[in-house]
Amino acid sequence: MSATLPQAPRTVATFAQLLSSTRRGARLARLLATTQLRTWDLSPDVTERAEQIVAELGANAALHGRVQGRDFRLALTLDITTGLLRIAVTDAKGGQLPVVPTDSATDGETGRGLLMVSALADRWGTEPHPPGGKTVWAEVSHRSS
Repeated sequence: MSATLPQAPRTVATFAQLLSSTRRGARLARLLATTQLRTWDLSPDVTERAEQIVAELGANAALHGRVQGRDFRLALTLDITTGLLRIAVTDAKGGQLPVVPTDSATDGETGRGLLMVSALADRWGTEPHPPGGKTVWAEVSHRSS
């Protein structure tokens, strides 16, 4: 007779998708993220913040991180235990990692996106993605305060 061991409850859910480094790919990233976030039944506040973050990071990957013939990757990780939703966008163009511009650097038509990500996310950052890419990530708490 074999006994069935109790299974630990699943505490981490993930979603990942490769997308073309184009405006269409960036738009699709936002739409796919929205669908996944609604499937996970997160609060409207968290979903709206995450949608905006994905839209901005996807647009940046298509515009600034584009390498001809290479896709970008969207990854979402929902950790019930820690109460965090992690959004990560990895593109193929390494080099200088993005930083939030100073207020004086946002006078032009571009440069405000990471300010928005900074305002919407609880934390965000960048890391190199060998051999030549980078990942920009953001975390949003999904626990009520």
